[in-house]
Amino acid sequence: MKILHTGDWHIGKLVHGIHMTEDQKYLLDQLMDLIIQEKPDVMIVAGDIYDRSIPPVEAVEVLDSFLSEAVLTHKLKIIAIAGNHDSSNRVGFASRLLMDQGLHIHGNIRKVIVPIVIEDENGPVYFYPIPYGEPAIIREIYDDESIKDHETAMKRIISDIQANKPANGRHICIAHGFVMGAMEAETSESERPLSIGGSEYVDVRYFEGFDYVALGHLHKPQKVKHEHIRYAGSLLKYSFSEANQKKSMTMVDMDGSGSVTIKQISLNPLKDMRIIKGKLENLMDPKIYAGTNTKDYIMAILTDRGEIMDAIGKLRSIYPNILKIEREVFEREAGMMQTSAGHAFAKKSILELFGEFYENVSAEAFTDEKRDVIAGVMNALEQEGRAL
Repeated sequence: MKILHTGDWHIGKLVHGIHMTEDQKYLLDQLMDLIIQEKPDVMIVAGDIYDRSIPPVEAVEVLDSFLSEAVLTHKLKIIAIAGNHDSSNRVGFASRLLMDQGLHIHGNIRKVIVPIVIEDENGPVYFYPIPYGEPAIIREIYDDESIKDHETAMKRIISDIQANKPANGRHICIAHGFVMGAMEAETSESERPLSIGGSEYVDVRYFEGFDYVALGHLHKPQKVKHEHIRYAGSLLKYSFSEANQKKSMTMVDMDGSGSVTIKQISLNPLKDMRIIKGKLENLMDPKIYAGTNTKDYIMAILTDRGEIMDAIGKLRSIYPNILKIEREVFEREAGMMQTSAGHAFAKKSILELFGEFYENVSAEAFTDEKRDVIAGVMNALEQEGRAL
């Protein structure tokens, strides 16, 4: 069986005030081409279909158009679950009607996880959809006071599945959460924390009894300890912390014994999200930006020292989609940055105090030339009758 594992579409996402809907539609068109070319038997969307509980109209239209073509025209079976960004009630609306068309959308978590059974020439494959649920809700569903956090909630859900799953067949789990293995997972700024003041982590060992685990929530494509337990990653880069990530879709080929072969397939975004760094005049030099897509979403880190007038306006003339600008922080080579004027500051002149402050903030020497300029300003202010 060929399974296309995706997740974290975040349709309707705003990044630094910019609607990403056009970029998402461009990627979904490529995804449709991939579906036509690869002909998977099933596609998984492992949560965070939308970016917010009440998505904008444009986002709903984009998703409706994609799902309609995939299911009605290409007869693709789709299994999608709600993530922590989704409204479980809205995502799950009319799910029973859609099921007959091959579209299985699970919004609210239920006490009994009924598997979706899809057969191929080797027999049945059981898909267990576990939509995102807050631990307090899961504690109420199971009437189990031992459920305190995401870890204990998932442990209870998985143990019930394992106790009731058929001995034969192949078994795939679909979940949305922060699963941890032997190594720390790579996270992104655009991932909303699942828990404030409590643990959001789930141990990977609970999932080890499945033939494949399709995870959502983390935006970088990555495995969790085992090759068959994976995050597909997000559809697009949604923060500059993801600038160096390579986004992809995960194609899973499962044989009759449940063994899987993994292939990651990259898609090309309409506009990339990247970071550029250097002095303002260099970043605006045609020799520097030649051969790059200047319409990408840009974060610029400026290494200039001193004041710069309208830096973002100047950069926008070259990079129309610049979203963020930062100044590089220079540290003193001599060690820790001083926050006071040192010893005997009361005995020092204002010019001396200013000189120490300047060197601490700028990491540059307060030269005689600069000293003369500041002294001239101070003298002019004194002549105007301003007390220093």
